Amino acid sequence: MIKDRLSAMANPQEAELEILVRARYPLIYLVSWEEGRAERMLTALAAKQDKRMFIWTSTIGFGEPGKSPDESTRDPQAALDFVARSQESALFVIKDFHPFLQNHGVVRRVRDIIDGLKSSYKTIILLSPVLAIPVELEKEVTVIDYDLPGPGELCSLVTEVAAASQSGRFQVDLKSDDVEKIVQASMGLTLSEAENALAKAIVLDSKLGPGDIDVILNEKKQIIRKSRMLEFYEANEEFGQIGGLGLLKEWLQKRGVAFSSKARQFGLPQPRGILLLGVQGCGKSLTCKAIASLWRLPLLRLDMGSVFGGIVGQSEENMRRAIRTAESVAPCVLWLDEIEKGLSGTESSNVSDAGTTSRVFSTFLTWLQEKTKPVFVAATANSVSLLPPELLRKGRLDEIFFVDLPSAAERRDIFAIHLAKRGRRSAAFDLPELARLSAGFSGAEVEQCLVEGLYDAFHQEKELDTGHIRRALAAAVPLSRTMKEEIDGLRSWASSRARPASAGDSAPQ
Repeated sequence: MIKDRLSAMANPQEAELEILVRARYPLIYLVSWEEGRAERMLTALAAKQDKRMFIWTSTIGFGEPGKSPDESTRDPQAALDFVARSQESALFVIKDFHPFLQNHGVVRRVRDIIDGLKSSYKTIILLSPVLAIPVELEKEVTVIDYDLPGPGELCSLVTEVAAASQSGRFQVDLKSDDVEKIVQASMGLTLSEAENALAKAIVLDSKLGPGDIDVILNEKKQIIRKSRMLEFYEANEEFGQIGGLGLLKEWLQKRGVAFSSKARQFGLPQPRGILLLGVQGCGKSLTCKAIASLWRLPLLRLDMGSVFGGIVGQSEENMRRAIRTAESVAPCVLWLDEIEKGLSGTESSNVSDAGTTSRVFSTFLTWLQEKTKPVFVAATANSVSLLPPELLRKGRLDEIFFVDLPSAAERRDIFAIHLAKRGRRSAAFDLPELARLSAGFSGAEVEQCLVEGLYDAFHQEKELDTGHIRRALAAAVPLSRTMKEEIDGLRSWASSRARPASAGDSAPQ
């Protein structure tokens, strides 16, 4: 049943390509890294329309699948002459032709034969991973971006791999929900990459099961490593390592299942993103990492500083490339830490940087509004005054949460979490007293005071106790005192404009 449901999600580019061929479009540019998969699709299309198919490369010339090629057509001009002379009803698939489109003679020859193609049943399909169209052909060519394999193709692949593994010496333990989760994890990979990831998962433990999802997610690192704009983060943080933030955790847990096809059938939209606004050191960045771990999705961090380049137009192209990379590995979590620093100054950028910041911001906002791929944006900010107002409008992000200083109960939890991480039993410490003494401290400051206590205890060659942490708390000056006016202003702004991340979000107790 799951296979039927996923298989129904056909690749829309295949249907569009069929219409273009039937309508006698003479020149189609098919952009794809998956040469073999595209070739199989075109072979099926040619058979469906009762056409022959010829394939050209610069190394062997034109030839039909399974037959000897005509090496006399290896030259680009000779290849175009071959198309022009042919009387066949056929698809002429020309691979990696973009370098030759820099030659004026080749471009001129393409223009010469286009009119003849329009009155024939011949179609030229330029198949290349790179889109490079000379200005002379812009009005003649139709571009199709052949998407990566969809849920249907990936589901078929998982089913085939599982069947092949069962017939061998490997164990397969997959329920229908597990298949869908593996398919979801494989989204953004080519068929070859997905097949390699499944094979690796099987070889590692001699079985294929739901526990192999992490192996598949790790394969996506290869895609991110080739991008200079994005960083792949290991999602090792769990929500159990974050004290407090109960309302935010509940909101995220409800939306973790919204990426499934079952949620689509129910009518649920895919979550778009959140903005975590609040005091420094209160767990905003840690929460972004925990989201990816909770949902078992890749976590990508966009460094806004790396987007900006010195060449005119480079910054805008860098942003578009980062967006395309994130979409190629979707579903994923895209983390933008301290977004106000990267997007600040948009109002004055016409004077300071010739409008580059404004254009980059506009590109990002347009994508945020119109995106259809399941990329969940998790943005953090410390200062609302530096945030462009356009970002806060409903529809671009699902919700804005305010992360305040932890309450007394939350500070007790934070102390317990960090003591456990360092091999100490929280029952051996006076947590109520430590929570009282740490009023106004952020989670990061609580942790730092505990670390300071560890240093003192180690120096004294004693075991850590409540007294060590008490003295560290007494010596520390929390940010809530140093920047009281700014934090009070932020708290006042958020009181009517953002949802609290915790039921205890109020003045620290």
